[in-house]
Amino acid sequence: MLLESIHSPADVRALPAGQLPQLCQELREFLVRSVSETGGHLASNLGTVELTVAIHRVFDTERDRLVFDVGHQCYVHKILTGRREQFSTLRKLDGLSGFPKPYESIHDAFIAGHASNSVSVALGMARARTLRGEDYSVLALIGDGALTGGLAYEGLNNAGASREPLIVILNDNGMSINQNVGAMSFHLARLRSKPLYYHFKKLYRGLFGRRPMRNPIYRFNHKLKKSLKKVLWPGSTFFEDMGFTYMGPIDGHDLPRLCDVLTWAREQHCPVVVHVNTVKGRGCPFAERNPDMYHGVGPFELETGRLKQAGGESFSSVFGKALTDFARTDSRVCAVTAAMADGTGLSGFARSFPERFFDVGIAEGHGVSMTAGLASQGMIPVFAVYSTFLQRSYDMLIHDAALERLHIVLGVDRAGLVGADGETHHGCFDALFLSEIPGFTILCPSNFAELRTMLGQALFKIEGPVAVRYPRGGEGAFREDTSGQPIVRLREGGDVTLLAYGVFINQVLSAAELLAREGIQAEVLKLNQIAPLDYGMIGSFFSGKPLLAVEDAFGTGCVGQRTAAILAGQGKAPERLILRNLGGTFAPEGSVAQLEERFGLDAAGIAAAVREAIGNEQ
Repeated sequence: MLLESIHSPADVRALPAGQLPQLCQELREFLVRSVSETGGHLASNLGTVELTVAIHRVFDTERDRLVFDVGHQCYVHKILTGRREQFSTLRKLDGLSGFPKPYESIHDAFIAGHASNSVSVALGMARARTLRGEDYSVLALIGDGALTGGLAYEGLNNAGASREPLIVILNDNGMSINQNVGAMSFHLARLRSKPLYYHFKKLYRGLFGRRPMRNPIYRFNHKLKKSLKKVLWPGSTFFEDMGFTYMGPIDGHDLPRLCDVLTWAREQHCPVVVHVNTVKGRGCPFAERNPDMYHGVGPFELETGRLKQAGGESFSSVFGKALTDFARTDSRVCAVTAAMADGTGLSGFARSFPERFFDVGIAEGHGVSMTAGLASQGMIPVFAVYSTFLQRSYDMLIHDAALERLHIVLGVDRAGLVGADGETHHGCFDALFLSEIPGFTILCPSNFAELRTMLGQALFKIEGPVAVRYPRGGEGAFREDTSGQPIVRLREGGDVTLLAYGVFINQVLSAAELLAREGIQAEVLKLNQIAPLDYGMIGSFFSGKPLLAVEDAFGTGCVGQRTAAILAGQGKAPERLILRNLGGTFAPEGSVAQLEERFGLDAAGIAAAVREAIGNEQ
């Protein structure tokens, strides 16, 4: 196989041009075969094979800086930069990350995982290069979906005005910025991507010296050309009005042309946008037919694409069905998502109530502000959003929702550890930062029954902003609906108190069973509401024995700390406080079970912490 001889981008650059189609074919075969075993982001990577090969033919990412936006499409880049043999460990504990990570390779210029920041990061790199008097290229690779995020426009606006040499590659696999109209626009697009056009443009500009805009003839011709383009080719002027030189649209699967255009873009020495059209799932029939399904996918059968493990009922799907049922009974209920209708379980709601369903794109800050606007006018809006992406709207939660105590409801999906997507996607902050916002109520269901009940409470019984947070995946063994009180005692015990919320009640109950076999009697308390904490009720539940609090959040400001502080203020401080959480460590990739074991959050780890605490006391 040709791919087996590729160990670095230098090997890609050394290949004869005639062998590049074979390399692209082998890359696609490797991607499908590898992701069928590990799961991961398939369709986006299949769509960027030629583009990634072209980047590595023209640029040297050991020196040049390539900044990915989100990073879903980084697999080909990783394969070509010496990490092919590690792909069996993709998204596994201590294995290869599914996103760019500088600690993995010098070829990964910047961490990625969230959308719309690449142009801003790349501009910072370009300015640092200029200030330090260094010479290398800086590229931002951004998808059309990420251009629904406002940060992308902030970066583009500043970058275009900066005059810094910078290349923004727009990978357009489904949505145009402005639609090109008429045969003339397509003719001009083909014309502008041919070598003769760029050679002529370079020669013409050279006739007027190093500062052509100072020449009145050049200024007149330049102004005339821009006016004609606005009429004939409106798609390009969006970027050019920002200060970019626009190249495209280019066929993203035409490798020779991609190499030529990227070479010309590098020679411009100014802000450039290279607009590339690609097809998600290219070369894999089932991924091309259903690119959304194979965007992020679990292990699947190589021949058919059928998932090896069919997904069952999940917190997301139960949430979506329950919200749809509530919307049938109250016309004020509406749903908002940030490009995650399927992921958050809202596809059924969208079909049933299209007029009350709003997808704002990758724009979580806007989503919160719009939700607040809906609430201010009497609607009951529910913003379903992944916990990790809710972080992007922190200011709006405070300023637009909490200050006026507007009744918005957040469906905080993927709360806690999420597994294979790793440190950029774990939802380990929302329990901390939402608790600090005055007026927020945070409910934590442990199972599907409690999710349905708590969602109803959030919609119709609680005033002000409310968050209902729940994990990825399904429920555990604990199925009782205890949502009637903020805190409930599930088990009596005189030796130690175990405190948990959400699905971690399953691990705590299992730990209590393990301890009981050893003669250690553990009391189990379950928090259904972690904000605001009920001072009076918490005090009535505790008797001073050792307290162990379990949660998959970071340590500073965690629920265990806040509970202990309340007890201390009431003179009921526990004999000893043991916090079982993530401490100050970002959790890596790995299954949720593996990560719980690593951080001592599984039943065995909790039981071990209790034994140590009681042993130290004795």
